[in-house]
Amino acid sequence: MNTANDVVTRFAPSPTGYLHIGGARTALFNWLFARANGGKFLLRIEDTDIARSTPEATEAIYAGMRWLGLDWDGDAVSQAAGAARHSKVAREMLASDHAYKCFSTKSEIEAAREISRAEGRATLFQSPWREADPSTYPDAPYVVRLKAPKEGEITIKDKVQGKVSWKCETLDDLVLLRADGSPTYMLAVVVDDHDMGVTHIIRGDDHLSNAARQTFIYLAMGWDVPIFAHIPLIHGPDGKKLSKRHGALGVGEYQKMGYLPDAMRNYLARLGWSHGNDEYFTTDDLIKAFSLGGIGKSPSRFDFKKLDNLSGQHFRDAEDGYLLDQVVDFLAVTDAEPLNERQKSDLLRAMPVLKDRAKTLPDLIEKAHFILSSRPFKANAGASQKLDPVSRGMLNRLTPRLRDVSWDHENLEAAIRGFAKQENTGLGKIAQPLRAALTGRTISPSVFDVMLLIGRSETIARLEDAAV
Repeated sequence: MNTANDVVTRFAPSPTGYLHIGGARTALFNWLFARANGGKFLLRIEDTDIARSTPEATEAIYAGMRWLGLDWDGDAVSQAAGAARHSKVAREMLASDHAYKCFSTKSEIEAAREISRAEGRATLFQSPWREADPSTYPDAPYVVRLKAPKEGEITIKDKVQGKVSWKCETLDDLVLLRADGSPTYMLAVVVDDHDMGVTHIIRGDDHLSNAARQTFIYLAMGWDVPIFAHIPLIHGPDGKKLSKRHGALGVGEYQKMGYLPDAMRNYLARLGWSHGNDEYFTTDDLIKAFSLGGIGKSPSRFDFKKLDNLSGQHFRDAEDGYLLDQVVDFLAVTDAEPLNERQKSDLLRAMPVLKDRAKTLPDLIEKAHFILSSRPFKANAGASQKLDPVSRGMLNRLTPRLRDVSWDHENLEAAIRGFAKQENTGLGKIAQPLRAALTGRTISPSVFDVMLLIGRSETIARLEDAAV
């Protein structure tokens, strides 16, 4: 049993597909609120749709949560495993006259709705069995329906949407048990949230009307109604509903694109939540600052440019060893060739000059080409253009000067600047072919940093290779 001050949140995805970016943000908000308040964050897999639920989708949810660093308390709960408990609650509601047996067939329900449409009335189904005498019950299949109030209003005091009310007459008697005796999602959610001690339900605002209907179940059972917070959905940059072309991909796809989990947590938190004008947050910052009051009512817009900008900041601030671990994991999930121990050591040594301009792990790995690859270097198309006969001639004349110079940044720069002056050209005219010869690329860290990292003998060897 929770005390009055305990906070318990939950994330309850359906395992019918990948963990998409909207679901990931919902999970993050629940996790942050629980962690910010010293509470518990629970995970429930809503697998009542047996036909569409798959073990692979469940594992994808677990993997996405783990990658994002959203650890849950205790074991994940299977909603399907609680079917007997859900059915028991429905039977209790029948016994207390908060539910009733409805024998109307699908064709009868559709016929009633057709009549309503033809007469210009709401198509809300009004079951003729709501107040029927049990002695009139036929020997036929039936569903169990909630006997919802039909007068007055039901009001939700939502932490995001504010006070929201519905006229009871506009809400139907939702089905609690299907004709085969299986519980519906609407019943199972309420029973599970109650039994798990959930105090705050933070979810998408597409569930807002469900909150009103589910509240009737809480009230019928005499249970405390949780605090609701319905967050606006995520839209694309054009303001339209988020789709795959906008970035509505599985969380695993962002991992394969090479974003850091820290950056994704930061970016997802800022999709609909704010704390002053702050944009950049560490995870500790988010936990300290997060509150439901910071969630806005308007849909947020997914923007890859903002994600990239935040990602770059997180790369710059990340510890070198952490980034090496991220590279190793990235290569594994993308089925790329793993690094050997020499490459790991060299990459870690080079990390301070690699991470400053990286926005994704592929960026970082591409910039590390000069230290991860081995001679002879094959220059890409852009670098090959920098190694024309004139440039090769300059590099041939530069190479002897590098054999005896003191191998530190100051002396290397002085030597190359002096050579450029002697050649009556600018430093850039020397640095561009030098970079191409040493890295096989046109973009890399400073050529001086490259030379320091690979050392004198490797530098000279690469220059001699390029001269051929």
